[in-house]
Amino acid sequence: MERSPGIGGKVASSRDAAEVVYLDYNATAPMRPEALKATVSAMHSVGNASSMHHPGRDAATRVDHARRQVAELLNCSPGELVFTSGATEANNLALHAAYGRGGCLVTSAVEHPAVLETARSLTAGDPDALVVLSVDADGALDLDGLATTLGSRDVALVSIMLANNETGVLVDLRPIAEAAHAAGALVHTDATQYVGRLPLDLNELDVDLLSLSGHKFGAPQGVGALFVRRGAALPYRPLLVGGGHERGWRAGTLNVAGIVGLGAAAEAAYKNLDHEVVRIGELRDRLETSLLVRVGDCEINGRRLARLPGVTSITFPGLPADAVLAAMPHVAASDGSACSSGAPSPSHVLLAMGRSREDADSTIRLSLGHATTEQDIERAAEAVVAGVQHVRTILAATDGP
Repeated sequence: MERSPGIGGKVASSRDAAEVVYLDYNATAPMRPEALKATVSAMHSVGNASSMHHPGRDAATRVDHARRQVAELLNCSPGELVFTSGATEANNLALHAAYGRGGCLVTSAVEHPAVLETARSLTAGDPDALVVLSVDADGALDLDGLATTLGSRDVALVSIMLANNETGVLVDLRPIAEAAHAAGALVHTDATQYVGRLPLDLNELDVDLLSLSGHKFGAPQGVGALFVRRGAALPYRPLLVGGGHERGWRAGTLNVAGIVGLGAAAEAAYKNLDHEVVRIGELRDRLETSLLVRVGDCEINGRRLARLPGVTSITFPGLPADAVLAAMPHVAASDGSACSSGAPSPSHVLLAMGRSREDADSTIRLSLGHATTEQDIERAAEAVVAGVQHVRTILAATDGP
């Protein structure tokens, strides 16, 4: 059933007028009011940002302003940003460019498919050109495996995400980047779930490439960016060949309205970030505590590690996730990564963490964000508890004599 985000993080359904608590920010966040206003304003203007006439220069000015807004959020130079259609394109662009240096690609088993599948596609003719690092039961990266690879192989790029899209588990990239650079490799991070949700300083985080997607923190869908550190030994390889937009990194007319909305969302997120990190973390903890106490037989994935403040991945053993979600129709949540929803295979992230297929199929993800309220959490907790109890009752009756 198609639903659209509404005010206050709720969504309205064409079939059901009742309010739905929206807890699927890792799939997409409701647009921030500032981003919506800026996007609509830009859509009322005409002009190709590459044109030299007044409307074109006006569009270019709007794009330049947005570039500065995103750069402030990341603490980087505006000239180090390449606007894309989103993180998937940015990830593809980064890996294609880095693989052109020669050497192998190194990534992890819990990366988003936009990284994993791109790496597999690039190295399809040479399986030895890809190293996929394992994780432990909590989702922590195998650093010993990374050290062994860097010490024994010619590595072109190490690509490790900052925050996992399914569990919210955070990765400390500082030692990884230091080791990779010492071995002559470049470092890329898929920061899709991190940007706009936790403070990020690219003057301190020594990565060469970083991907982001605006709709994860309140910008329109269909716009993102790739950070390319100035001076990185990287022969760019544009995915789209045509006009030399974005300093030759990307052909195609710029999505002015989307970019303007991205800039506005970045500025809004930056202004409130410290407060929101604490507020959202407290709401997530309250939700988890309520479910752990009231449901009983359930487990939070990655709970013993640092995680994003607004993400919880929770397994209800023996209860199919799709049945639990169906039993709580007024909560918008996910049974795994939204980008792979509907796929017959279970979550590759949970399997990599050692979860059984049955447990992976019994896991839901609840993700909070800038518009989530205390009332949302109270309603969601009630709905999840009731949904779990409903499914347990049905299964007990089915298994009965």
